[in-house]
Amino acid sequence: MTTFRISEAAALLGVSADTVRRWVDGGRLPASRDEHGHRLVPGAELAAFVRDQARGGGPSDHGERFSSARNRMRGIVTDVVRDGVMAQVEIQAGPFRVVSLMSREAADDLGLRVGVVAEAVVKSTNVVVEVSEPG
Repeated sequence: MTTFRISEAAALLGVSADTVRRWVDGGRLPASRDEHGHRLVPGAELAAFVRDQARGGGPSDHGERFSSARNRMRGIVTDVVRDGVMAQVEIQAGPFRVVSLMSREAADDLGLRVGVVAEAVVKSTNVVVEVSEPG
């Protein structure tokens, strides 16, 4: 199973390593220790945690901000749905949920499964911008 050190989990979540340590110490995020005493977070547990957090059910520290620079977002695969020809891949990159449709062959070749680190690279000629109220 894929596991992440505290610093790797922090980078994927867009928070500090201290924040992740507090979540682990508080029992909100499960972790174990390796033979050197380093804490490891299981990839599937991290994916479930970040999915819950993105839906508003997870812990939040005041002042915490997530940022997506440019159009390349590193995150964790939280869901993969495959059929005979296509695959739908969901990546949680900080607070951003990115869904990609690709061939099943491509998803299989990339080894995409829940808990794997992946980058979503967005290339688009159309960008829709919306606001809740005209300003």
